[in-house]
Amino acid sequence: MPSLTVIPDAASPSADAGFDAQADRVADWLLGSLEWSATLFHVGQYCGRWRASTAGRARASFHLILEGRCWLHRPGLESVALSPRDGVFLMRDVPHFLSPYADPGIDCAPRAMQPLSASPALGETALACGFFSFDGPLRDLVAQSFPDCLVLRADDLAMASAATLFDLMRSEALRAGTEPSVLMDRLAGLLFFYGLRHVARSDANARGFWGLLRRRGFAPLLAALLQSPERPWSVADMAQRVHLSRAAFFRQFGEACGQSPLQFLQLLRMQIAARKLTQGESIAQAAEAVGYDSYAAFSRTFKRVIGEQPGAWQRARRLDRSEAAGETNRHRSETPGH
Repeated sequence: MPSLTVIPDAASPSADAGFDAQADRVADWLLGSLEWSATLFHVGQYCGRWRASTAGRARASFHLILEGRCWLHRPGLESVALSPRDGVFLMRDVPHFLSPYADPGIDCAPRAMQPLSASPALGETALACGFFSFDGPLRDLVAQSFPDCLVLRADDLAMASAATLFDLMRSEALRAGTEPSVLMDRLAGLLFFYGLRHVARSDANARGFWGLLRRRGFAPLLAALLQSPERPWSVADMAQRVHLSRAAFFRQFGEACGQSPLQFLQLLRMQIAARKLTQGESIAQAAEAVGYDSYAAFSRTFKRVIGEQPGAWQRARRLDRSEAAGETNRHRSETPGH
């Protein structure tokens, strides 16, 4: 995991001015600890009565609007208008489709995507569609803190820097045609990172890890827990870090996170241990890294939190990585379900 400089907290009200910077630094460090990737499988443009979807593939996916306008439709939810340089990231495989019409009831059929034109005609929509994934010691905590669907808006000032990525992707698509390139994969991955960071910083209703970050004084505590998960942390220790009484800390932590401090710490430790196992460290090394001297105690806790014994988890992750590599190659050789 990347290194993190912990900004010391202060007990005085003057610390309020530095709160956002503290939370941002921890958020950036957390997101930077993730391994994310994006695989672009189709780029081009549609015209007429078209319909596009990445649903039903059991993978998180995205749609980036390079030119033109369209609508995102999800069952039971209001349709969402999309404009150039907007992006849709579906954190889970949920039913959805894109079309050129606000009314989801208008009959549209999948059509072949055409190569991107340097000067699209009126009514044409250029899209870059694909799948993404991310991994890391806190992958599950991160995923659970985000909604099923993230919509990035080009007119959001906080996303202004991402406009360059859309422009680069469009230029690369004009050069490469409908065949995705490694560069486009990298650009889509960067857009995904921008989106996660933006939501983590701006969602006032965030819960879980992001909810804790938005509480004054909690960012340095989270940084300390992440850096030293092996320490014998107590609720009193954590409360002292944020200059609260034990009772006030316990209450505020639960309100923000939905878990008790010790439940959260246990989950954090097991996620870090799981990541170390995935990286090839031994069970003993992973246990020691998160403060367990007893192999039996670590295995019991790991199974209760993660759902598998440490050895089974490690073997399954090796198999998953091998299968994921084959799946990526297969998707690129298929005609996408648009």
